[in-house]
Amino acid sequence: MSTPAPMAPTAQSADSPAAPRTDSPEPVRPRRANGPFSRQNLVATITTGYVPLLVSTAVVVLPLLWMVISSFKAPTEILTQDLVVLPSEPTLHNYGEAMTSVPIPRFFLNSVIVTAIGSALKVVLAIMTAYALVFLRFPGKNWIFIGILVALMVPPQVAILPNYVLIAGWGGVNTYWGIILPGLGTAFGTFLLRQYFLTIPPSILEAASLDGASHWRRLWRIVAPISLPSLATVALVTIVGEWNDYIWPLIITTSSNMMTLPVGLTALQNSEGNTGSGWGILMAGTVLVIVPVLVIFAALQRYIVSGLTQGSVTG
Repeated sequence: MSTPAPMAPTAQSADSPAAPRTDSPEPVRPRRANGPFSRQNLVATITTGYVPLLVSTAVVVLPLLWMVISSFKAPTEILTQDLVVLPSEPTLHNYGEAMTSVPIPRFFLNSVIVTAIGSALKVVLAIMTAYALVFLRFPGKNWIFIGILVALMVPPQVAILPNYVLIAGWGGVNTYWGIILPGLGTAFGTFLLRQYFLTIPPSILEAASLDGASHWRRLWRIVAPISLPSLATVALVTIVGEWNDYIWPLIITTSSNMMTLPVGLTALQNSEGNTGSGWGILMAGTVLVIVPVLVIFAALQRYIVSGLTQGSVTG
């Protein structure tokens, strides 16, 4: 049996559509004018993002950098008409003179004592006040919170004279408690912690209450551990404020044995600032003041953003 011959391909009719070509190039998409790498977007990013960031960083960092570099310079490199950026022969002479011109170790000890005790009491009082404003029911609670908001708007310099009259009348001049007591109330810390405590589900504390936990136990076993980022933020702000406080310790202390480091810099300036070698020594003393704060900030800086933003997120 013979096999049928293969049929010849028929010619494509004029009316039938043409078969698609597989070797045709893909159509070129037009480049978007407002894409992420467009000229307009790059210019906007640089002018509104990087340039302000660089300017702000330079304004903050350059004076600190100049201060640190100047603390290693000789007096002739500081008081000169020629710009000397880096010291030709770095020396620690200014630091040695700063330590011996005034009792820097005593100032440092006073600052540590005042900052440690004052900051600890401030944070504890802020935690307890915020807990009471959120989880306790008592008359006048809203008015107390309004008073705290008003305290945020009043500059602390307004209370300097009444505080001095009160503390001096109690015999608090040249004492640690006289330096610490007037600043124990912190409106900022109370406000920040209250806003964060409002985001804690009440069911957690209700369950703890059913288990027999008291308010004290609920505060330190449940609320405080949950609020660790906000607590670290309040602690950091409080420590920096206590360490750098100048006006009140300057007013309430007259003896060099009770002066803190910021006040001690004034004594250092009065003893060395008017001489030719005084500026380098003053720079060295200022570096000694800011280094502890920078160390604490570096240790707690990762909590700052989370602590400041978590209290504003609900739901």
